[in-house]
Amino acid sequence: MGIVEDKISRALQQLPKAPTGIDGLDEITGGGLPKGRPTLVCGSAGSGKTLFATEFLVHGAIDYDEPGVLMSFEETDVDMVQNVASLGFDLGDLIEQGKLSVDYVRIERSEIEETGEYDLEGLFIRLGFAIDSIGAKRVVLDTLEALFGGLQNEGILRAELRRLFLWLKEKGVTALITAERGKDGALTRHGLEEYVSDCVILLDHRVSDQISTRMLRVVKYRGSSHGTNEYPFLISDTGFAIMPVTSAGLDHDVSQERISTGIPRLDEMLEGKGYYRGSSILVSGTAGTGKSSLAAHLARVTCELGERCLYFAFEESPRQIVRNMQSIGLNLQPYVDQGLLRFHSTRSYFSGLESHLALMHKLVNDFKPSVVIIDPITNLIDVGDERTVNAMLVRLLDFLKNRQITNFLTSLTSGGSAPERTDVGISSLIDTWLLLRDLETGGERNRGLYVIKSRGMAHSNQIREFLLTSEGIKLVDAYLGTTGVLTGSARIAQEMQERAAEQARRQEIEAHRLELERRRKTLEARIAALQAEIQSTEAETSRVEEEQHLFAEQGLRGMEAMARSRKVRSPGLPTNTGHPAEKGQDKEGSND
Repeated sequence: MGIVEDKISRALQQLPKAPTGIDGLDEITGGGLPKGRPTLVCGSAGSGKTLFATEFLVHGAIDYDEPGVLMSFEETDVDMVQNVASLGFDLGDLIEQGKLSVDYVRIERSEIEETGEYDLEGLFIRLGFAIDSIGAKRVVLDTLEALFGGLQNEGILRAELRRLFLWLKEKGVTALITAERGKDGALTRHGLEEYVSDCVILLDHRVSDQISTRMLRVVKYRGSSHGTNEYPFLISDTGFAIMPVTSAGLDHDVSQERISTGIPRLDEMLEGKGYYRGSSILVSGTAGTGKSSLAAHLARVTCELGERCLYFAFEESPRQIVRNMQSIGLNLQPYVDQGLLRFHSTRSYFSGLESHLALMHKLVNDFKPSVVIIDPITNLIDVGDERTVNAMLVRLLDFLKNRQITNFLTSLTSGGSAPERTDVGISSLIDTWLLLRDLETGGERNRGLYVIKSRGMAHSNQIREFLLTSEGIKLVDAYLGTTGVLTGSARIAQEMQERAAEQARRQEIEAHRLELERRRKTLEARIAALQAEIQSTEAETSRVEEEQHLFAEQGLRGMEAMARSRKVRSPGLPTNTGHPAEKGQDKEGSND
């Protein structure tokens, strides 16, 4: 069994394919249409079959060096050149270069006669000559109904269809054949073409609730795997754009880089760094809470870094957004003039959900932004219910994440008792969710902001009062009072009370400081007086001690002088002065 599977796998990989060059189609088909085989493109009138086939030829001639032949049975070559010029394709130039051949074959149904000898031999000769003249690798036949419309014999019709498809295979050209849809949901009018084709692509242009949507589906693809879902597509001034739905895989890369929210205090609430690049951000809140103002701040900071921002607006025109943001100090016009900021404003009911998705896909691929803003996503409910809007947004978010594009969504909530819920049910897909709430206290309506969740980072759990000022958004700390969060005038009054209390505390501290200083100076004065008194006493004591010392010295000198005076006599003077004592002394002296 394993050997058989390997052989089948190798066979599938070896199937040659011709790339179409149509945005998204090659991804859906795994590389393009079956090379050298016929492909049937069917759809109702106005679904885009002819434009689809022509673009297949143009891309082949320009991008892949594969000349092509366009054989039309309904429109002249002049009409074909004019019709596709609206897509920016110059068929006349390609014809002159020999890369394209356009041939109109006029067939009148009234002139077709069913006989046993009826065949397409003449068509084969004419088509073969056109192929050989330019070496064509691609062929378009538009449409089969014009070629077989007059045939009623099913046997002849079946035989000639098979013969046509076999002839195209033998020529080795990649053929694309258009056909009208049949009745009661049949792919084709005859019900035979899809069976002899190797690949069948269905284009559907449906209208539901007065809203049109274009869808593409690969009905079958022999020998190759392919996308089986319905895919929305657009026909714009640059051709077809198909949005492949690849949201089933969750294997996109993630970035560690952080980008600013444009509001410093909000950055602080997100670890001081802001959002992760490539993440999904949701801002929900009731009307007038400031969701678009938050989006404008992100747009401005993105453009200030020289990066591109794509802004989808479903409620306001670009000029209105630019004017309104000037009231909060944000001038976005210079970034629009520089080509860094692009607005796409339209009413949500302008087209269906799938068409919106395809258009966003195309604009993102063309503009290559680093940030995409959608304001608001809840307007999409006008063109679908919650389930279909959710499915569309899932595909959009996956598409943006796969390209590392930061996406910022605003959501209008109805308020009530459950504000932590989105009306489109995508909160579980969001990486960072900010909630804006009305805080009504003291007869005032104020705004509050808090972070419900922010995956992969620490974030604040505190509410901040949300102010719209002439200098942009400012977040201030909210106060908790006995009745709840204080905002507005109540917060200002609380701040005044706290400032008054702080002032009173500062004054009390200053009074204590002054009293301490006074006491210190008084004590220092007393200490100085005591020190002076001590110094005076010490000086007096020193003086008395000095006087006593001098007196003692003088007494000693006097006694020494008296002693000397008694022992020393002057010559010629009598020794006895008549004093009794002296007489006795003299006598004793004479005895000596």
